[in-house]
Amino acid sequence: MDTSTTELTGRELLRHTLATLAYRGGKAMRGAPENFSAFRVAPGTRTPGQILAHLCDLMDWAYWMALGEQRWNNSTPQTWDVDVARFFDALGKFDQCLASDAAAGAPLTKLFQGPVADAFTHVGQINMLRRLAESPVRGENYARANISLGHVGEAQPAAVVEFDKEV
Repeated sequence: MDTSTTELTGRELLRHTLATLAYRGGKAMRGAPENFSAFRVAPGTRTPGQILAHLCDLMDWAYWMALGEQRWNNSTPQTWDVDVARFFDALGKFDQCLASDAAAGAPLTKLFQGPVADAFTHVGQINMLRRLAESPVRGENYARANISLGHVGEAQPAAVVEFDKEV
């Protein structure tokens, strides 16, 4: 569905938000240096691996909320690649749930303001940690990105307009 010129329902807008999370999250996670998962900027801070595991837990929680259940898990980080795959799998299950004709088990506003908004915060943290780990992610004009409803897998389109320098 081309959403660039149409009015979206609340459910479609939330699904487009998930596609945006997949695009931005994929960019932050792709090409992370070896041992990035364990990188720690200071004692007591979360590692990127812990943040990614939390992102996976958020998407699992969102899926269960959409089904009308409250389930939360504080998972232990696995390898970076395993948790990246887990993130996209959970995001896909959540998106498929929203794509179905079944009534949402929670208000869309609660799904957005809880797990989805929090997930964007943590993708930003991973981007910041990439810079601190001397592996910055190139910024881009995200308004021009090829983001489409339902495209929530790990494989994402190439950037359309990246900036000359990392930001």
